[in-house]
Amino acid sequence: MMKRTIFLILAICFITLLSACQESEEKDSKEETALTREQILNESEEDFDDRMEWWRDAKFGLFIHWGPYAVPAGVYNGKRIDNTTGEWIMNGAQIPIEEYEEYSRQFNPTQYNAEEWVQIAKDAGMKYIIITSKHHDGFGLWESEVGDYNSAEYAEIQKDLLDDLKVAADRHDIKLGFYHSIMDWHHPDAQAPHYPTYNTSEKSNPNFDSYVENYLIPQVRELVEEYDPAVMWFDGEWIPEWKHEQAVDMYVMLRQMDPEMIINNRVDVGRKGMQGMNEEGGAFVGDFGTPEQEILESTSDFDWESCMTMNDTWGYKEYDDNWKSSENLIFNLVDVAAKGGNYLLNVGPTAEGLIPQPSVERLADMGDWMAINSEAIYATERLQNHFSEGENIRYTKKKGEPVYYGITFDTSGESVQFSYLQPEEGSEVTLLGHDQPLNWEFTDEGGLTIQIPQKVMDNQSAETALVFKITGKEVS
Repeated sequence: MMKRTIFLILAICFITLLSACQESEEKDSKEETALTREQILNESEEDFDDRMEWWRDAKFGLFIHWGPYAVPAGVYNGKRIDNTTGEWIMNGAQIPIEEYEEYSRQFNPTQYNAEEWVQIAKDAGMKYIIITSKHHDGFGLWESEVGDYNSAEYAEIQKDLLDDLKVAADRHDIKLGFYHSIMDWHHPDAQAPHYPTYNTSEKSNPNFDSYVENYLIPQVRELVEEYDPAVMWFDGEWIPEWKHEQAVDMYVMLRQMDPEMIINNRVDVGRKGMQGMNEEGGAFVGDFGTPEQEILESTSDFDWESCMTMNDTWGYKEYDDNWKSSENLIFNLVDVAAKGGNYLLNVGPTAEGLIPQPSVERLADMGDWMAINSEAIYATERLQNHFSEGENIRYTKKKGEPVYYGITFDTSGESVQFSYLQPEEGSEVTLLGHDQPLNWEFTDEGGLTIQIPQKVMDNQSAETALVFKITGKEVS
């Protein structure tokens, strides 16, 4: 018995030492590959493409807005706050800091299950997750050594809520990234003194540089060192206190900490409103644009990601039942992919830690469609000349190969016509989810006509979109 005990102790010590060595080697490796400021700001196109590759291939991610704002759930003093979204209630209802802190103290999500959240995302076909480490209200979801206004020290839950999510995401090979607000309505050196209108362009805190140096930057460094996020997703950059020079310093610091990190354009000040893309002609830092609640009308040579809600709010509102249909969400995913972007779809969990059931149901529907058709989404690129044909047809192309996907949301006919795709002579045209090759005909005048199998026609009412796979070329 004694020998067995000694053996177990030695084994545990060995595993612990091995893990520590691996972590040390990873840290040393990052330090050895640290880039200079000049290298970061003059990154070659090839290096940029290599860094962005996994993100471009992923196409589909989960956005999570979660914090103490889920406690009031859109209601203040018995009244619905309809002038803003759930996570903005502190500003929209002009709640004093001392009152809002009570919501933070009450925050007690005992039903939070990170494994379940990640599984829901994975089953939906999502490849990465972005969660609000800190929103504008200033409350953090991790245990910070910089301040105690967080879930582990201030809230009733007394727990680091990012730690479990990181473990679960790693287990399921899902990339994890953090939304982080530059604006902070709780910190006295940031926007707290602007009460009752925390979000204003008419006031500027003279102590803001102190907040950046002694609070914002140290907390961001903590997040990178503790959780190794694949993406840092900033917001709140429109405040007058935040300057381009600070943005560049933040971007350089993060890329020196992790040369492979991807950072959105809201780290800098060049974004043109909700349209999300940078002003032309400006030397702004940031790796991708961030259209909000909208999808680009066409394509862009700059990487972009549309972030959108399933209803009308980001953070949980108990009375917001204006849910988009599963069909609409699948269309958005396809439309974004056809235009060369990514789709970041939001959920707003409750104060108890549950993703609302309507969100779960819609993600499951998307997962069912992706289980059959995901090859038309992942690792695809937009066509050279055409991403759409009419309202109901979208096109994608397998990256680096002459394989095209015609996606139709009109599933009512006996055939489908694609004007911009020509199959190779003698090649097979297939319908994803069905084994047999399809009958097809191509003419210069009429384009490509594909016959839809009878068994598919018999079940067309259950099909959101049909995806046809063609080996060939794009034609004008």
